[in-house]
Amino acid sequence: MNQTATASLMRSINRSVILDLIRQNSPIARSAIARRLDMSLPTVMRIVQELIEEDLVRLYGRSEPSGGRPRPLLEFNGSAYAVVGVDLGGTKMFGTVADLSGHVQHEITINRDDDDPHDPLVRLCELIARLLDAPRPLEQRIRGVGIGAPGITLSQEGIVTWAPSLGWRNLPLKEIITDRFHIPVFVENDVNLAALGEWGFGAGRGARSLVCITVGTGIGAGIVIGGGLHRGHNQAAGEIGYLPPGPAFLGRHYDQFGALETLASGNGVAERGRQLLKKEGLPIPAAGLSAEDVFAAARRGESWAQRVVDETVDYLSLAIAGVSTVLDPELIVLGGGVARSVDLLIEPILKRLDGVVPYVPRLVASPLERRAAVMGAIMLVLHATTEHFVVRRVQ
Repeated sequence: MNQTATASLMRSINRSVILDLIRQNSPIARSAIARRLDMSLPTVMRIVQELIEEDLVRLYGRSEPSGGRPRPLLEFNGSAYAVVGVDLGGTKMFGTVADLSGHVQHEITINRDDDDPHDPLVRLCELIARLLDAPRPLEQRIRGVGIGAPGITLSQEGIVTWAPSLGWRNLPLKEIITDRFHIPVFVENDVNLAALGEWGFGAGRGARSLVCITVGTGIGAGIVIGGGLHRGHNQAAGEIGYLPPGPAFLGRHYDQFGALETLASGNGVAERGRQLLKKEGLPIPAAGLSAEDVFAAARRGESWAQRVVDETVDYLSLAIAGVSTVLDPELIVLGGGVARSVDLLIEPILKRLDGVVPYVPRLVASPLERRAAVMGAIMLVLHATTEHFVVRRVQ
């Protein structure tokens, strides 16, 4: 690498870490930035001026004097730009327009038509168009669109290689949406986006590492290490829905959903509930049985439902034990539709893990809930449009 390239790279890295520090610690003085990052004050001043000119940073009053002149403070200018975030979901699409500070200005939920194989893409374009037309502050600019897809995604190329609930294989989603709307578009696995959302705005703010596990139509995990996503060699890291819960699940081919998902996802919980009701000769609701129905019945003390919930806790405990022993994260965040029943999940899971793994993880419910992925879209777009670099700190 030549000297010019090295200097350019260092400048980009410095810009990235300065912007991150201002975003997380506003208001802050230039001298404090230089001191905390062990960087020269002229370098900080030059980069800060660039960020001010780009409207990502603005002046914010002055600090109280402490034996010298009051210092001008800086703050992250999150309101200057907006991001369109979309969570494609398993059965519903959810989209928001929010500024870079995470303030949601507009949100829309739409149902998908499972009878039309082309519907998800058509509905996605309709949703984005409605979000782009939503009212927002006059001077605010759209910085980009971030889309979370429920499946394996090649993030750099923006290709959804396999999304079972959408029926998509090798779909060049980024190219399609960019050509349609002519604005920057970024595509990521939906659980990875949820993990970024929790790291930037939710339970994981300030954490060095976290894993976000979502349990809904499918089961997946997003892994954040040092502020950056860990995607794996095939960009399939965190696909824990494919973990086999026992030897009986080996030697099979899982074409749609993985072994764990068939048992502990929303659909898996509902199906096991239906099977148990049938086995015990109990009536199955005419409108069908959902995972929410199973958890509600368990709260009422119905034994068949409690049995299903206990088994679900067992399966999720096995997955969390694996995640904990391999990654040893600072925090595990539980989200998704099934995970909203945290009162029946978190404490029983922790009890099952006590004494089983070296360190029982800190396990918390997602405070962002359904907004986790769209909040992650903000972080995704901000990072992608500011040459973001992950700088890992030595423990």
